[in-house]
Amino acid sequence: MADSLNRPAVLLTLHDVAPSTWADYRPFVETVDALGNVPMTWLVVPDFHRRDALDAHPDFRRLLSIRLARGDELALHGYFHDDQEPDPTTPRDWFMRRLYTHEGEFYRLSHNAALARLRTGIELFQRYDWPLHGFVAPAWLMSEGTRQALRQLPLRYTSDPQHLYRLPDFTPVDAPGLVWSARSAWRRGLSKMVSDQREHRWRHAPVIRLGLHPVDMRHGYSRDYWLNTLLRLLASGRVPMTKVNWLAQQRGQRERAA
Repeated sequence: MADSLNRPAVLLTLHDVAPSTWADYRPFVETVDALGNVPMTWLVVPDFHRRDALDAHPDFRRLLSIRLARGDELALHGYFHDDQEPDPTTPRDWFMRRLYTHEGEFYRLSHNAALARLRTGIELFQRYDWPLHGFVAPAWLMSEGTRQALRQLPLRYTSDPQHLYRLPDFTPVDAPGLVWSARSAWRRGLSKMVSDQREHRWRHAPVIRLGLHPVDMRHGYSRDYWLNTLLRLLASGRVPMTKVNWLAQQRGQRERAA
């Protein structure tokens, strides 16, 4: 037990989890399940793009409950995972909301709007008896109003591409992550090159996060990369964990050292 506490970790995270994306993820998840005990964090969108409400899909909800029973974690990933706020008015907003992504749902929300949407997501998790510890904003984009709202809610963490943040104080915890842009062949090639460099640079890091998206699963090149990277990190001795369990372990180690 003590040995596992001192070993580095790998956190496998599935983004954009919804009834319509399960077909993309299913073969990969089944392959990972066949490896043995590899827990995953599922970033669940309550109503993906406003046409994929979890309330209308009892079979998929049962699947998520089964994953919890296996030891996986469910986290709240926005609510709609789209950006329908008024059009951008500055060059920076135009870049962030039209070039970088069209799905930064929480990038421009006011405090009240963010609080209301987060509470609706929390209520959905409560309705289905799903423990909820974390919130991840779509594209990791959050307004200051969203940050204020998160300080008022009973959640334990949020994240950006390179950190987890303990709530309510947004205490940063280094947690470097690999993520791909897989929508075209040249993006996949560039993502592979950048990810290989980062994995080498982070080979001694206490944790590496793998951030998968449904589009990654639609191309053999990117799908194989994620499986091979997971296998390589496990073979190097990294312990697979969920986000919330890794954070709890870090807190416990810090308290024992104090």
